[in-house]
Amino acid sequence: MSGISLSLAGKVALITGGSRGIGAESVRLFRQAGARVAFNYRSAKVAADALSAELGGPENCLAIEQELASPEQGRALVEETVKAFGRIDVLVANHGVWPPEDASIVTMAESQWRQTMAVNLDSVFGLTQASVAQMQRQGRGSDGSPAGHIVFVSSTAGQRGEAFHADYAASKGALISMTKGLSTELAPHGIYVNCVAPGWVETDMSLPALRDPATAPKIFATIPLGRVARPTEVAAPILFLCTPYAGFMTGEIVNVNGGAVLAG
Repeated sequence: MSGISLSLAGKVALITGGSRGIGAESVRLFRQAGARVAFNYRSAKVAADALSAELGGPENCLAIEQELASPEQGRALVEETVKAFGRIDVLVANHGVWPPEDASIVTMAESQWRQTMAVNLDSVFGLTQASVAQMQRQGRGSDGSPAGHIVFVSSTAGQRGEAFHADYAASKGALISMTKGLSTELAPHGIYVNCVAPGWVETDMSLPALRDPATAPKIFATIPLGRVARPTEVAAPILFLCTPYAGFMTGEIVNVNGGAVLAG
């Protein structure tokens, strides 16, 4: 009896924030599934180059230095991906910022609000706009396979909010709304749009809070499974959504949070 294969052979995936955490694990899984992968990094050049080398070098796994804080930068990253690989079949919008210091709505600096929106939302608009245009030019496969897949990485904060982090919660909630709107808009074009909403994950961004004696017990108390996720446990559902096994799923919010938030 042969095993089940989640194959993306012949596909090209663009994964943002791919040098570490969920992004890096997604890059690894997509390469293992046979896709060629482009990913961006902002400052972690050493880690990005090492990941590229680990997974077959730039002809198979291309690291691109690209800030993502505007629609123009998002479009530029898609352009570089298509220039390198000739097409784009999957967009995984995984990058984001989470200002770690609590800020009430009264004290939050406008500059913080605008920076969070620029990175978490404005750049995703540009990425999506350019990716969809390219996917529409490519069209469906000769066998009727999809023209493309888009997966947004949101957060439990986008579902239930997060006190003192209104900027982050608003940006991640917007991705959920984009998922629902775009899935309907793009279904006739054969483009699937889904979203993964992680809870707490063991990443560089969240480790300060997870290691803080004052905050860690409160975090773990909200997770029925009693632990935080490993990055690969979020990357795997992202991969699944881009395979034929998810062929009747679009507009879905897939919760990966250990039971912390039971919402759609």
